[in-house]
Amino acid sequence: MTFDIAIIGGSFAGISAALPLARARRRVAVFDTGLRRNRFASASHGFFSQDGKPPGDIVAGARAQLLAYPTVTWIDAAAEDIEGNAASGFAVRAGGQGWTAQRVLFAMGVVDELPAIPGLQERWGRSVFHCPYCHGYELDRGRIGVIAAGPLSVHQAALLPEWGEVTFLLNGAAPPDLEQAQDLRARGVAVEAAPIEAVDGNADVLLRDGRRLSFDGLFTATRTRPASPLAQRLGCEMEDGPAGQHVRTNAMKETSVPGVFACGDVARAFGNVAMAVGDGAFAGTSIHRSLVFGLETPH
Repeated sequence: MTFDIAIIGGSFAGISAALPLARARRRVAVFDTGLRRNRFASASHGFFSQDGKPPGDIVAGARAQLLAYPTVTWIDAAAEDIEGNAASGFAVRAGGQGWTAQRVLFAMGVVDELPAIPGLQERWGRSVFHCPYCHGYELDRGRIGVIAAGPLSVHQAALLPEWGEVTFLLNGAAPPDLEQAQDLRARGVAVEAAPIEAVDGNADVLLRDGRRLSFDGLFTATRTRPASPLAQRLGCEMEDGPAGQHVRTNAMKETSVPGVFACGDVARAFGNVAMAVGDGAFAGTSIHRSLVFGLETPH
């Protein structure tokens, strides 16, 4: 079956991109596995009119609205391979079947890689977080631990006193330099140098020296990578951001490969639900314009 656009990923960005294309009566195929980045969280925050709702419920409602348009096909399978070009069309393989499309949009999101601390992964999205704007308010100005995981961690520790009493857990990382230490002190941030043995309870940190530090929530800066390698396989240029790699796009959300676009977390250094929705809406209209007026961007 031939489509105008194949969208790889049916979460917030992918659905948002599909909607203007569906409303333009374009044939849209959405390939999705249901593995949203925020599937571990019980509530989504910061997206107006949806604040506090379970993210799965938001996506389910959006999907139902999208599928009311007759030109949209939803394929519950991971895209396994993509080849071709904008001139002859792109061939997409998924679930042992093949589809073709004039344009491809990567909206598959990213995977968060957490520090290798026992007990941390199991609490991800419940009492361990990365975004204070998404989860800080619910900690009710309680005790917050920030686990060092890279260069962004000092900034994260200095930001979080807006939401509670902060301890910066170095976990064996190099201590802040003089200027950073002064900034942390000015923000009221305590610094704990002892390495971490494990995390247990709700958000208790067990230190290797035998002490237990209890927190209402923990934050750490994750490293991210695209949830699928297909963009790299197709030849899209990548960009190294402060949190990890993402797909490089121009101002119209087109990648370095003509006819291939990207949006949402996989095409941004940082993101949240509201940013992914906005990014997807812009990408969808850009793709539609490219179908009407052609690919005008030089490569």
